[in-house]
Amino acid sequence: MTNTYYTPRGGLPAQTELTTDRSIFTEAYAVLPRRTMSDITTSRLPFWDDTRLWVLARPLTGFSETFSQYIVEVGPGGGSDRPDTNPDAESVLFVVDGELRLELAGTEHRLPAGGYAFLKPGESWTLHNDTGSTATFHWIRKRYTVVDGIDLPESFVTHESDVAMGAMPDTDGRWCTQRFADPDDVRHDMHVNIVTFEPGGAIPFPETHVMEHGLYVLEGKAVYLLNKDWVEVQEGDFMWLRAFCPQACYAGGPGRFRYLLYKDVHRHAPLNLP
Repeated sequence: MTNTYYTPRGGLPAQTELTTDRSIFTEAYAVLPRRTMSDITTSRLPFWDDTRLWVLARPLTGFSETFSQYIVEVGPGGGSDRPDTNPDAESVLFVVDGELRLELAGTEHRLPAGGYAFLKPGESWTLHNDTGSTATFHWIRKRYTVVDGIDLPESFVTHESDVAMGAMPDTDGRWCTQRFADPDDVRHDMHVNIVTFEPGGAIPFPETHVMEHGLYVLEGKAVYLLNKDWVEVQEGDFMWLRAFCPQACYAGGPGRFRYLLYKDVHRHAPLNLP
């Protein structure tokens, strides 16, 4: 099956459109509908050429504090030889449109749509678009939590098509997760996976846990439970959940419902000691 990934194109809503939309920001969660990814909400980054981005999430005191997430659009000939100036930041790149050239520790990799890269903190890498078309990718960053006696995880490059779908127990394959890193490898302190529901598939209970989430809908639509609210979401929407926000969903069909999921894992809870 060919995978599709919703990609924002910017622009502005017409003056004749209604102002009312599905944007929500609460103490427990936020929803950024795809219409919010307009030209006036883009930003730029130092040392990046012919590149703009939408900032979907950033650490925010009292809300979600562990990660940032961008949608990055790189024009033909654009990119960076100095993409991240923070040596403590680890990254996941997931390409949703076009093709990028990643140079990782001196080795070149081609990243088409569906391409995935994990970059350990302090890694040497560059990213460029040497094609004639725009390329777009998700960039998820987290300050790596070092543990004495635990090695850093190794950087790696893969493609979604090379990662098996793992069916959740007793779901007959209606709810599957593609895990790009070994879920039992405690060197990793974040996971970025793809979750897929077949039409009618569901999370049948309100998940309530300490992990923060970023969920970008790649494909399809669903009704999602966020705290106490049932919210309709569709491809191109982003959901941002703080720790302990209850969540569940029903996939609406007629096609699959798929999202890119961030969560923080495998570390002691930080303690505010006197």
